Amino acid sequence: MAEVKKEKQHISLNICDERIDIYVQPDAEGYYRDAEKLVQTTYGKFAEMFRGRKSERFIAATALLEMAVKYQMEHASKDTDSYNTLLQRLTSDIDEALK
Repeated sequence: MAEVKKEKQHISLNICDERIDIYVQPDAEGYYRDAEKLVQTTYGKFAEMFRGRKSERFIAATALLEMAVKYQMEHASKDTDSYNTLLQRLTSDIDEALK
C-alpha cells in the first residue's frame, strides 16, 4: 500500500526573543509549540535570576542544561529494556513449560 506523504506546514516560534521559522509535519506542530513554551519558561526563570549579572549566553546555556537534565531523568525513568528482557525470558519460560 502506498504511503501518503503529508505536506509540511510553516510555523513561527519565538525562542529567546528570536523568531524561528520552520516547516514541520502537521501532527508534530503541538510538540513544537509545547517545546517553545518550555524553552521560554525555563529561559525566563534563569533570566530573572541572572540578568544583569551574567551574560545572555550563560543564561541560555543554563536553561539548556536544565532542560537536558530533565530530559535525561525522564528518559531514564522510562527505560524499558530491562523489563522487555525480563518479559521475553518469562514468555520463553512459560512457552517451554506449556510444551
